[in-house]
Amino acid sequence: MKVGIGQDSHRFDFFNKNKKLILGGIIFEEFPALAGNSDGDVVFHSITNAISGVTCVNILGTVADELCLKEGIKDSKYYLLEALKYLNGMKIVHISISIECQTPKISNRIEEMRANISEILGTPKNCVGITATSGEGLTQFGQGQGIQVFCCVTVI
Repeated sequence: MKVGIGQDSHRFDFFNKNKKLILGGIIFEEFPALAGNSDGDVVFHSITNAISGVTCVNILGTVADELCLKEGIKDSKYYLLEALKYLNGMKIVHISISIECQTPKISNRIEEMRANISEILGTPKNCVGITATSGEGLTQFGQGQGIQVFCCVTVI
């Protein structure tokens, strides 16, 4: 058994009206997008980083940059799928995701995110946990400036 921990955070891009906010592969239409070269999906980025912690293969910053900057692939789902290739027969048996933000409110979209993540990872939906907090406004994320996500994956 191995455990990987991942984190990612991005500021909101209040000026880019052509980009959508995407979390866990789900579009949040009414909110500003997150800044970044890719779609800025901090949920998928944190999962990718957690898998990198298990496999010891750095996907974000190397492989993802190549896919994004050289091949024009902005969808973070493809970075996550790339990370999954390095599991080499290992299987994700549980994933816990913690999202910190003031906005958007996550609770009414958790089931959609769980279903999407479950399908991509091939992990049962009841083994994909997602929680959300505002952090009581103590950080930049709780003050509405962006979103931070922590993720822990358990692999056998």
